[in-house]
Amino acid sequence: MSFLSKIRCAFTLGQGLLIENRALQATDDPIAFFKAWLKEAEKSGIILPESMSVSSSTTAGRPSSRMVLLKEVDEKGFVFFTNYNSRKAEELEANPFAALLFHWNMLQRQVRIEGRIERISEQESADYFHSRGRGSQIGAWASHQSELLEDRNILVERVKMFEDKFKGKEIPLPEFWGGYRVIPERIEFWQGKADRLHDRFIYQPKDGNWDITRLNP
Repeated sequence: MSFLSKIRCAFTLGQGLLIENRALQATDDPIAFFKAWLKEAEKSGIILPESMSVSSSTTAGRPSSRMVLLKEVDEKGFVFFTNYNSRKAEELEANPFAALLFHWNMLQRQVRIEGRIERISEQESADYFHSRGRGSQIGAWASHQSELLEDRNILVERVKMFEDKFKGKEIPLPEFWGGYRVIPERIEFWQGKADRLHDRFIYQPKDGNWDITRLNP
């Protein structure tokens, strides 16, 4: 990285590292490697490093994207939660494939994940739902996610209605709310390098292991 590039990074509050990133090496366990990168992003001070773009598509091939929070990752896949009546859920139900993107600009890193979508179990959804703050639980009941809202006061009134309804009680899991798991069929790790000569590795499951390839930047 040139001296001018380093100065530019400093004045843009970490829009890249001031020191050269170490070379990206292949690994035989991309899930463990992802977790290590996520932990490094957390330690770097990035706000909400678990933020990711979720892209879905209609059956006609029209894509849409939005930012959500990763809530769980293990060898089975990457989990996030939503209203099952939302636009993204409708698209995922009709065309059960998704693409995820993590972008940690301060570390010059990206992770791209593509794969099949499945709902997690109701019990898994309930366990996470009840770990949320009470306000977020009420919000899940009150919001008709992605539907037209003519006046915010309507939403406020619904919140008050459910606060009264569940006062002094455990709030149940809404039947229209829960988690999705993206089962990875392709994972790409991207490490920024000087002169745009970035490192890129692709991982695809094959015969119980991972097939690894390197791409040009």
